[in-house]
Amino acid sequence: MTSPADMHRGLALRSYLAATHLIPLVAKPMLRRRLKRGKEDPGRWQEKLGHGLASRPDGPLIWLHAVGLGEVLSLRGLIDRLAKARPDLSFLVTSNTAASAKVFAENAPARTIHQFLPLDAPPYRKRFLDHFAPDLCIWVEQDIWPGMVNDLSARGIPQCMIAARMNARSFKSHYRAASLFRDIYGAMALVMAQDAATADHLRALGAAAKVGGSLKPAAPALRNDPDEVARLRKHLTGRRIWAVAPAHAEDIAIACAAHTQLCKVDTSALLIIAPRFPDRPLDLQSPRRSLGEMPDQDNPIWLFDTFGELGLVYRLADAALIGGTFGDIEGHNPWEAAALGCAILHGPHTANFSVDFAHLADLSGAIPVETADDLVAALTSPELDTTINNASDAIAAASAQVDDLAQRLLQVLEASNAA
Repeated sequence: MTSPADMHRGLALRSYLAATHLIPLVAKPMLRRRLKRGKEDPGRWQEKLGHGLASRPDGPLIWLHAVGLGEVLSLRGLIDRLAKARPDLSFLVTSNTAASAKVFAENAPARTIHQFLPLDAPPYRKRFLDHFAPDLCIWVEQDIWPGMVNDLSARGIPQCMIAARMNARSFKSHYRAASLFRDIYGAMALVMAQDAATADHLRALGAAAKVGGSLKPAAPALRNDPDEVARLRKHLTGRRIWAVAPAHAEDIAIACAAHTQLCKVDTSALLIIAPRFPDRPLDLQSPRRSLGEMPDQDNPIWLFDTFGELGLVYRLADAALIGGTFGDIEGHNPWEAAALGCAILHGPHTANFSVDFAHLADLSGAIPVETADDLVAALTSPELDTTINNASDAIAAASAQVDDLAQRLLQVLEASNAA
């Protein structure tokens, strides 16, 4: 295992580090503009400057960083496993987006705090690391900040990169700065990729990458108020309920077309539409969750235009069409719906979650569809319950990889403590 302090710093990395000294010149004006546009948390935006940080928990601290909502939520299963193996550990989770902070706070594991990652400038990095002094840093999926990698290495703090994803286009982009990424990946004590193609890309950039699968199947079910679930289930008793979530325009169009057909054979059918961006207006004359409206028997569609309620949507629905699979978004996380007993349906575009959908496909735990007719056939298929059971088996099989990953990470931590 390479010592953190042995990190190579070539010309590309040294040039990047020099450039980061300019960030403070523009940081505050940029963050204030984002604040005015609603893209920053009004009470916490200064965390990105290394100010207003939460109290550091006592004892050893593992820091995990993921860019946004989906990635942050995927960490929960891994944190649960690490905490069970080492009850003395506490966890710091950082991300970049305001949305990720809100939803993670509602679903955070025990002994876990959330902060926004500071911008990659020397004074902000120093304040953050002086305050939290993590014992291990774990970079998740794709978001990795060279300045912070450099400073962690200089302090002798071990780093790992897990659940890495890199498609062909991203690899070409990274390869243009190959010397920079060789230094970054060379500083990692452990590099685990989601799939073989990503591992090959990372090896070409100098990483000693292994395949470790996705974190998402091991994440516990999203939380919701059980009293609200019971209230809504009582109101919707007797209805065939399915959902499209997190939904984009292309997903909504095909779901509505299929639902029109479905209602001809089952007038009780209810489609819940949960948009990926609830604050964007939709031209639908349907009851809206954001207004406190409830569907009656004459309403075939219910618009769940609220944020952070996918757990509630999936608890109400019997089947879920996973959003982003009919356009260039290339999919969203299917495991959140599967964990709550929904039959998984998806369109042809799943590249961003190819590993996850492949796991489900291997055990017949999801139904691929391409047309509205396909959707209706799937929703009325007697095999729908079998698909749900198969997805449960897929969760168990895929989660075993996260058990192994947790042990590998603890070995890195223990080796560092012993050094």
